[in-house]
Amino acid sequence: MAERTPEEQLIATPVAESRLGPVRQTYSGTKEFPPITKAYTELSQVVRESGLLVRTPRFYAGVAVAIVLGFAGCITGFILLGDSWFQLIIAAVLGILFTQVAFLAHEAAHRQIFASGPANDRLGLFIGNGIVGMSRSWWASKHTRHHANPNRVGKDPDIEIDTISFLDVDAAKARGVQRWITQRQGYLFFPLLAFEGINLYVLALRHLLSRGENKDRWKELALLAVRHTIFIAPIFVFLPLGLAFAFFGVSVAVFGIYMGASFAPNHKGMPVIEPGAKLDFFSKQVRTSRNVSGGWWATWLMGGLNYQIEHHLFPNMPRPHLSRARVIVREHCATLNVPYVETTLFQSYGIVIQYLNRVGLAARDPFECPMTSATRHLTVEK
Repeated sequence: MAERTPEEQLIATPVAESRLGPVRQTYSGTKEFPPITKAYTELSQVVRESGLLVRTPRFYAGVAVAIVLGFAGCITGFILLGDSWFQLIIAAVLGILFTQVAFLAHEAAHRQIFASGPANDRLGLFIGNGIVGMSRSWWASKHTRHHANPNRVGKDPDIEIDTISFLDVDAAKARGVQRWITQRQGYLFFPLLAFEGINLYVLALRHLLSRGENKDRWKELALLAVRHTIFIAPIFVFLPLGLAFAFFGVSVAVFGIYMGASFAPNHKGMPVIEPGAKLDFFSKQVRTSRNVSGGWWATWLMGGLNYQIEHHLFPNMPRPHLSRARVIVREHCATLNVPYVETTLFQSYGIVIQYLNRVGLAARDPFECPMTSATRHLTVEK
């Protein structure tokens, strides 16, 4: 039998085929990942002394200028093309630009852009709600909980059931259409991302219209109203109805797929941590995260999310410094004999699809076995 790769060894044991039905998924904990004393303290000292936490305003100014020029080009193209199905190219580019702005909103939420916390918050509110169309407060709450406990059962909202089940216990509860989707969810994952943009818009409104406390509720709602009016109104005013709907659908679909494809490789298929495990910060962040190789082009494509390990260890580190931090973190992991997982982008997608399909096996009939499945539709002659 071929020896398994380090990546395959690190993947949490998923549900597997069995003649008696799916086998339960297992979780990692303190026994598998014993705490390492002072691991993070020593690493953070080296990173800080290397100046990698210093803000890089010129870089972000350059990114902002490039995005503004991109939007200006789209507006110009929209006006010049008029009633033409080539408008769908403009729509797709807009979906890409909205995702690039979302990356900046993510970095502002982590206070990577400005030294001042309030300045980052104001920027995140403006571009997150006013340009992307998401709710900054909803995102901040969800993402903060994710960073505190990545891939931990009952703590990480990113592995809670939505349309997709990331845990076998959730997959086993699926019924009806949901069950059909869950059984094939690995293959359906990327097609379903086409609806993620709409889902994010709906979640933003649901969050802001809920009764929970939110000091910026009216600011966020006002920004969303302005954003959707400025983006949606011209489409339906200047384009025929069918083309307008197609334009809106393409832009939102590209946005959802791009967002999902950028965030999915980071943790899906990595060890899932049991609820009561006590892991040190360094182990918790490194063991559950995966980097994507590719250098500068991957950094541009994924907004720095390709350096997921470094981002989780140092959430407020500016994007341009992540590649230098990677060298330091890899050496530190080698010294401590902690696996440092990095794959290509397409390898990571393959791992995600495989993992989700295995989890989806839990949606099968638990009493189904190959023999009964094969004979279910046979008729008995009398």
